[in-house]
Amino acid sequence: LAAAAAAEQQGSAGRARVGLCVLCGLPAAGKSTLARALRRRLPQHPGWACALLAYDELIPPEAFCPREPEAGPAAPSPLLPRWKRSRRELLQCLERFLRALVTGGPLSAPATATQPAWERFLACCRGQGLLSSAEGHAGAGPYWTQAAASRPLYLILDDNFYYQSMRYEVYQLARKYSLSFCQLFLECPLECCLQRNRLRSHPLPDQTIYLMARKIEMPDLKKNAWERNSLVLKSFDCTSEDNEQIISLLATALENPVKQNEENTEQKEADRATCAASTVHQADQTCRRIISQTMKDAKDKNVLPGEMKSLSEELNKLKAEFLEDLRQGNNLKNQICIQSQYFDPATSVISSFQHKATNVVNKYILK
Repeated sequence: LAAAAAAEQQGSAGRARVGLCVLCGLPAAGKSTLARALRRRLPQHPGWACALLAYDELIPPEAFCPREPEAGPAAPSPLLPRWKRSRRELLQCLERFLRALVTGGPLSAPATATQPAWERFLACCRGQGLLSSAEGHAGAGPYWTQAAASRPLYLILDDNFYYQSMRYEVYQLARKYSLSFCQLFLECPLECCLQRNRLRSHPLPDQTIYLMARKIEMPDLKKNAWERNSLVLKSFDCTSEDNEQIISLLATALENPVKQNEENTEQKEADRATCAASTVHQADQTCRRIISQTMKDAKDKNVLPGEMKSLSEELNKLKAEFLEDLRQGNNLKNQICIQSQYFDPATSVISSFQHKATNVVNKYILK
């Protein structure tokens, strides 16, 4: 494991480097078992400090309960469900921790997080030897322990993270502070997860796991460059080969922290493709309206029924050719404003189709 040794040596040359490792997968897939194993293993070999942030312990159970009635019928509803607010608070606490660790500045509570959320987070850090119980000077907050500052530190985030967007929020933190980032996705058969869950002291409803199984998004290394440091494991009962793969992934990520200005070219290409598809769809809808109005005008001007059929065929053929050119970017390239959220093809792209459609119908009307 030369890569792991190299990462440790490089980390000891300056301030300790920090890695964020996201565990994701269905409930009862084995994430917590793997997380605890990493928590024990990494300090021993390859000698990194390691702390576990278990969302089940840091987010209170009541956050997932149905919302209680407010003081009156006119009381405003919160913008986010309680569990989403709790996740956001936890992420804010994590960012404060990372900022203080990386910059050497004071560790203070986020302005938008509740005091209980911050206290739970601090207690978790103290319990794993990252913070001492002594308070710093002039309100600087708790002291860092040697484990948090002297060697590479991996923070293992244990949650379902079933949407890519949930994991991307953690990646954004890594990019903001030039930290390492990687993902371990535990792939476990649905029925196995259901059986394990039923044996728990506080099982989730089966329907919750069924719903999550339909929604879960696996890492997509081809589509998302930010997910390139990902590993899909078939079972929580890791073999020696799996162990080597995990350590290798963590070491590779540690050697290659995310750059603050890193460009996500694959995501940009995907966004452009989505926007182009939207443009074609809007153009198709507008062309249909033009054809419908053109046919109505032709009928009003007494174009014969047999000619109406030919006119319809000619206009639809023209539309098909126009849309294909638009898909291929063969014409009107410079008129498509990709970055405009309110792009209107009727005013900037459809004009040529309108002109050609008018020429077609004039052949029948002016006979």
